[in-house]
Amino acid sequence: MELQVKPLAMAVVVMAAISTVAVPQVFAGDAAMIEKGKQIAFDRKKGNCLTCHQIAGGTLTGNIGPPLIAMKARFPDKAKLRALIWDMTARNPNTMMPAFGKYRVISESEIDAVVDFVQSL
Repeated sequence: MELQVKPLAMAVVVMAAISTVAVPQVFAGDAAMIEKGKQIAFDRKKGNCLTCHQIAGGTLTGNIGPPLIAMKARFPDKAKLRALIWDMTARNPNTMMPAFGKYRVISESEIDAVVDFVQSL
């Protein structure tokens, strides 16, 4: 006896499978904040992240710091990522990374934008 699957039943099974997959949603406000963060991170007079880090879409990247890839997986807690960007010396006193917040290299809102961008990588 051959098992026959009706098209409607198959569609229901497929839709159920798809609905269980987590799909990240980026809202318009988030996208704007991510783009602002990217501009700051890539700006040689602001974040200047490309001097030390390889970042997708960046040119003339450095290799002193780790490549910024899979950041959401590496830093699921946005507050911890923000704390590192704000002052990496709190975690590693010998770091070469500037304490962007501690020394007011960039503003608090700029740090928030950079965090959103970096976590999107």
